Amino acid sequence: MKRTLALLLSLLALAAPLSGCTSGGGTASLTAEERTQLYRTAIEEARSAEDNEYRPIDTEIGPSNEYILGLLGLAEEDMSAFAVSVSAMNVQAYGVAAIYPAEGRADAVLEGLEGFVAQQRQNFQNYLADQYDIANSARLETLEDGTVLLVMCEGQDGVFDAIRDRIEAA
Repeated sequence: MKRTLALLLSLLALAAPLSGCTSGGGTASLTAEERTQLYRTAIEEARSAEDNEYRPIDTEIGPSNEYILGLLGLAEEDMSAFAVSVSAMNVQAYGVAAIYPAEGRADAVLEGLEGFVAQQRQNFQNYLADQYDIANSARLETLEDGTVLLVMCEGQDGVFDAIRDRIEAA
């Protein structure tokens, strides 16, 4: 009897970690606050120390930063969780955004961010060739968990992959 009980407990101990691996990702159970913190952390880990020092990451919209919504073509009700860092000055093509759309607002988020990228391309097309190239190479994708991820910066592929990998590992 003791041997059977010990075997059963051993099997349960082994099965517990495995059941978490087959759930298809852990981000589905995150609260908006946890998802926002995940996005902030993923962006900070993917960027340089200089970017982290000089390019703030906004995770809430308030009077001092509501202009960001206009830049991105978004409304606060479009997002249930987000972390965004954009260049407010028209001297550099820069934008990193991880957004979890509110229910039924995924298309609005994609359209807003596509508009932001198109505006950046237009701003730099005849102005700064290097910034135009950055805007032209921007990556905008919807991840498996529904996160809409935009990366428009130098080395965008590496930054994009690092952010995506961190979000998907959660």
